[in-house]
Amino acid sequence: MKHFAELFHALDATTRTSEKVDALEAYFRSAPPDDAAWAVSVLSGRKVGKAISSKLLREWASEASGYPAWLVDESYHVVGDLSETLSLLVPSPADGDYAPPLHELIEGRLRLLAQMTQEQQRATIQATWVELSAEQRFVFHKLLGGEFRVGVSKLLLVRALANVAGVEPALITHRFAGNWSPSATAMTTLLAAKDDGPTGNGDLPYPFMLANPLNDTPSESLGDIGDWLIEWKWDGIRAQILRRSSGITIWSRGDELITSAFPEIVQATAAWPVGTVLDGEILAWDNGRPMPFLSLQRRINRKNVEMSFWPDVPVVFIAFDVLEWEGKDVRSIELSARRSLLRSIVGEASSSAIVRAATSLTFNGWDDVTTQMDECRKLGVEGFILKRLTSTYVPGRPTGQWWKKKVDPYTMDAVMIAAEAGRGRRAGLLTAYTFGVWDDDGKLVPITKAYSGLTDEEILEVDRFARRHTITRHGPVHSIEPIMVFEIGFEAIQRSNRHKSGIAVRFPRMLRIRKDKPAAEADTLATMRDLLLTAEALQ
Repeated sequence: MKHFAELFHALDATTRTSEKVDALEAYFRSAPPDDAAWAVSVLSGRKVGKAISSKLLREWASEASGYPAWLVDESYHVVGDLSETLSLLVPSPADGDYAPPLHELIEGRLRLLAQMTQEQQRATIQATWVELSAEQRFVFHKLLGGEFRVGVSKLLLVRALANVAGVEPALITHRFAGNWSPSATAMTTLLAAKDDGPTGNGDLPYPFMLANPLNDTPSESLGDIGDWLIEWKWDGIRAQILRRSSGITIWSRGDELITSAFPEIVQATAAWPVGTVLDGEILAWDNGRPMPFLSLQRRINRKNVEMSFWPDVPVVFIAFDVLEWEGKDVRSIELSARRSLLRSIVGEASSSAIVRAATSLTFNGWDDVTTQMDECRKLGVEGFILKRLTSTYVPGRPTGQWWKKKVDPYTMDAVMIAAEAGRGRRAGLLTAYTFGVWDDDGKLVPITKAYSGLTDEEILEVDRFARRHTITRHGPVHSIEPIMVFEIGFEAIQRSNRHKSGIAVRFPRMLRIRKDKPAAEADTLATMRDLLLTAEALQ
């Protein structure tokens, strides 16, 4: 735990990519395999075990420190980060030289919390506090919280591991895909110098190839439009279907095994020859067009989908690439040849087929692509994907190979009405905002929350404004005087029984601060309902 805590603080202390990679490499070259395996799991965002509520942690910290509960709560509100607050309040051990190894702390304590009574949980956590320094407790609390964020992307983690192993990052990504279970043996396999080849990894998917955004780049800069394959950008679940000797498996881009949610796709692909892997998009589909993404979420939220549930949310798999055929990795073949192979595998499917090949769109020129953007919402698509016909299938976002051109987001002008402190690097700053629009009675009704989109300078500006204009506080939440207006962008709008406004928006983010607009001129709930009706009419 001591060395992992040192790694955490080294990563948290810098924003330079090279320094983060160096710190990761140094740790993985020296850490015991069982500790390193859990470090990989935690840093990649995988949960450790049962999270303990902040309320209980504050109560137990009050007992251990002797500070009254109200003072612990006030300290938390001032600091803005519970992990840091508790690490400072709990007394440090007399001898801080010993700390249990990371794997022992996780396997012998954190992973067992779910099986304990509340009293046993309290005793375990308070006993652990006694063994750890303040810096180590800070990291321990991050593990307890269930969400471990330290500013390291999976890409940087993979790069560091690849450097340590002396292999290509793509191979590390593939070894680490799926339900990777942390252990000393798994870590040794992950860092093996031998290139076992992608198809030697059983039922694991290939690392996904992704597209870079094109919206700020002129399409004309891409050259001759005939050098590109253009297809719809769907709003579904990116997935790979694997037909291996053990059967059919379906993996999402987030390395989640989602086979049980789509039994009809499994049936439709059962006749594929062993050694076939296709990449594509799963969509909720009805009457020849995609259904809202919310419908698809109903499938994912169910562990198993019964036969009777299929008609409620029918789905299709639109395949747009073939990665493996007859047991051979074909990713190094140019896209034009892979698409010909894809059509021979899937065939010219009818409109009622569950599995079908993506349509290649034809345009007369780049101006035609721009003109057709206006039709995307009517067709239920997000825009276009542009793929260079000579491109090979490379993990990540290789420059200049695949591009995505999305329709402009929906927007609204909304008033900031509440704010909360952020976490991690933004702890202590009010960076999580609630926005409202005017209802029929002239009152502001909450419409959405947003956390992203502002620059560091804008965050400081809004934080200062929010603190000066706080009306009341309810725990960590500041009720803000309704003055500041923001333009909020979002990808979709739909009805919701869980929101007071009756409306939910998807992927909200702040586009800009509307300093030119007074709060009285912000959008109304009636305007948002009209937008909802327009969006529904396009579905």
